Amino acid sequence: MLKTDRMILRAPRAADLDAMFATYSDPRAMRYWSTLPHDDPSVTQNLLDRQIKDFTKAPLYFALEHDGQWIGNAGLYRDPEVGFMLSPDHWGQGLVREAMETLIPHLFSHGLSHLTADVDPRNAGSIKGLLALGFHRTHEARNTFLIGGKWFDSVYFRRDPAA
Repeated sequence: MLKTDRMILRAPRAADLDAMFATYSDPRAMRYWSTLPHDDPSVTQNLLDRQIKDFTKAPLYFALEHDGQWIGNAGLYRDPEVGFMLSPDHWGQGLVREAMETLIPHLFSHGLSHLTADVDPRNAGSIKGLLALGFHRTHEARNTFLIGGKWFDSVYFRRDPAA
């Protein structure tokens, strides 16, 4: 478990399902995500089950808890790629940045040589946040995700430990 001024970064747990489904089924939250919004809680349950299992192997992708409630996830999504999801009810409060400022040193302490991120180029908020966290743009690629029958592009970022 890690703590910030306003959050606890902890292991995902079964009780997170309702709050997670509310976010992962919200078209606003999923606008730039790599899948369509979840149309059934079982889809979110499968995601949560994987997160719980993965966390027991390596505590690197955390549930974000604010005021006793799950509000998102952040951490090492796939080695060395970071990712984060935040409930739209908590956007614009600097919570992802706060979480990532705590997580980045934690991730590097596990021997990673660098971190990467893959972002939809239309997602200005995530791009701004990554740049503020010391990531730099490395390249772009077209047609990287096929979501709902439509292709979407990616822009890639990297951060080294000294950034």
